[in-house]
Amino acid sequence: MIYLDNAATSFPKPEGVYAAMDRFARHSLANPGRSGHKMALASEHALADARHRLNRFFHGKNPDRWAFTLNCTDALNMAFKGILQEGDHVITTNLEHNSVSRPLVALAEARHITLTRIAADAGGTIDPDAIRAAITPKTRLIALTHASNVLGTIQPVAEVGRIAREHDRLFLVDAAQTAGVVPIDIQSMCIDLLALPGHKSLFGPTGTGALYVGSRVHLRPWREGGTGGDSLTPTQPTDYPYYLEGGTPNILGIVGLTAGLDFVEERGVEALHKHEVLLCKSLRSKLLELPGIEVFGHADDTQRVGVLSFRCAALPAPELAGLLDQSFDIAVRPGLHCSPYIHKALGTAPDGLVRVSVGPFNTEADIDQLVAALQEITRGL
Repeated sequence: MIYLDNAATSFPKPEGVYAAMDRFARHSLANPGRSGHKMALASEHALADARHRLNRFFHGKNPDRWAFTLNCTDALNMAFKGILQEGDHVITTNLEHNSVSRPLVALAEARHITLTRIAADAGGTIDPDAIRAAITPKTRLIALTHASNVLGTIQPVAEVGRIAREHDRLFLVDAAQTAGVVPIDIQSMCIDLLALPGHKSLFGPTGTGALYVGSRVHLRPWREGGTGGDSLTPTQPTDYPYYLEGGTPNILGIVGLTAGLDFVEERGVEALHKHEVLLCKSLRSKLLELPGIEVFGHADDTQRVGVLSFRCAALPAPELAGLLDQSFDIAVRPGLHCSPYIHKALGTAPDGLVRVSVGPFNTEADIDQLVAALQEITRGL
């Protein structure tokens, strides 16, 4: 299988991730904070180490403000439902994944909040001035994806963050497609809430994610339960991160996430990004030579991640992806990619597009085989 679906989850994982999880599962997998024995202490240390590593990597202020989550969707729900109040106004965009859109639309339809959705330009980029113009006295939160999971376009997060801070509004960034492959500086980008998955470009296993909660933010807890360290308090202890982490954490997954972060730091974010965008640049140039193929999103490599979407005039995206899978052992992602608003804007709904998303283990040979398969399919059509 040629795996070109890394925007959904990265595969394969670095060998160090498999080894770290296997070693921990065999020797140290106890319940952190619940007991005083050596294995429980080792688990607690692994959690603390992961928080410190994430805080250093993303330039947060306090490792205790990192809460581990099930995934990025969990982190986003924790943020929205923990911070928004009756009558609040939220600004977001038409680039967002349903992990952002659905919780906000549900709150808006229930008349708890009002919602403004800013449209991207034809190339797939948001204008920060449009966000500035949308701010009202009731605006509490600006929520923005760092990079589109459909078009691969990186958004001007730092500029939007400065606008939010100038107006004393909170700023949430969905880093599902950028954490680990694009530099993120929480402080310089004025990010109050950063939601990220562990299983994409940080190379951890599925079932991992994190939410960074800045000092300007106080959330209501997303779930209540045992924390191990304080059993007498009748409600959830207010100390971070336990305030947001009721129940036993996915310690084995977090160990894998830390090993994935080792891989990212060894390779370097810039090198990982360069590798992916060069493969997409090569793919774009080759696709543009194929008759009946239309490529979406701007071509500025410096402002893209390793995601490229296209459509074939002769065959709907789901059928084309099915042929690539069944006849050529090539894995891609067809459809609307859980981002319906940008597909509606592009005129690609309901069939959507074929999305190719590369990772560090993909090669130019993978791109050539994909193009050869597409040539064979289109000739047959």
